[in-house]
Amino acid sequence: MNLNNSTNSNNSTDRMPVLFVGHGSPMNAIEENEFVQVWKKLGESLAKPKAIICISAHWETRGTQVTALPNPPTIHDFGGFSRELYEVKYPAPGSPELAKEAIKTISGSTVLPDEKWGLDHGAWSFLKHMYPKANVPVIEMSLDYNKTPKQHYELAKELASFREKGILIVGSGNIVHNLRRVAWDKADEDEYGFDWAFEANEIIKKLIFENRHQELINYPLLGKEVQMAVPTPDHYLPLLYALALKNGNEELSFFNDKAVMGSLTMTSLKIG
Repeated sequence: MNLNNSTNSNNSTDRMPVLFVGHGSPMNAIEENEFVQVWKKLGESLAKPKAIICISAHWETRGTQVTALPNPPTIHDFGGFSRELYEVKYPAPGSPELAKEAIKTISGSTVLPDEKWGLDHGAWSFLKHMYPKANVPVIEMSLDYNKTPKQHYELAKELASFREKGILIVGSGNIVHNLRRVAWDKADEDEYGFDWAFEANEIIKKLIFENRHQELINYPLLGKEVQMAVPTPDHYLPLLYALALKNGNEELSFFNDKAVMGSLTMTSLKIG
C-alpha cells in the first residue's frame, strides 16, 4: 500500500486508526482498479475491528441518526449504472448495541436510532473490498443538514472513546466533488483533473498536514478553487469527522491521492 506524506507517530498500539475514504464512483464497488487494490491492502493491514462506524456523504437527515438494524439492507442510492452494480449485496451485520452506545455517548447532540436506512454506497462500495467476507458489524451515522461544519466537528470529537474499544471510524466522501463539472469523456483516463481541482486538493491537504483544522472548518473562506471543489457540504463533512478524531501528533498519511474525471479527487486519509 502506497501511503505517503507521513508525520511522526505518537499513537497507542491499542487505539484503532481513523479513516477518511474518497469513495468516488459507485462503479468502484465492482471494478478492479488501483483504488480498489489499495482498499484491499488496507483491510489486510489493519487489525480487524470489532465494528465500524461510517459517516457517509450519502445519508443526510434532519437531526443526527444512527442505524439500529441487526441486518441492514444494501441500498443502491444511485441511477444510470450497469445492472451488475444493482445486484451487489453487502450483507454485513449491523449492531443495535453499538448504536445504543453511540446514542448514550454523544451528549452534545440528540442522536436517534433509525430502523429504515441500511448501508448506502458511501459505505459498502469500499467496505466490500476491505472486508469482503462482510463479517464486521457496520453502523452508519447520518449528517444532520441543519448543523454547521463546526457543530459536526464537535460532535465527531465525542466519538473518540470508541477508538479505544476496537471500533474503526470512517468518514466517506470526496475532498473535491463537483458533479456538475465532471468530464465524463475522461472517465477512462488514469488521472485527469482541472487546474482548480488540483489546487483545491493541495490547499486542503496542506491544511490537514499542518493540523489547521479551524481553517478547514471554515472552508468557504479558502478561496474560489475550494468553493468550486466543495459546492455542497455533503462529501466534505465526513472529512471533518475524521480530522476531529486526530489525537496530537498521531501519524497521518494520504493514499489514493488522484484526481479523476476532472472534478473529483479520490484523496484519502489514514490517522493512526
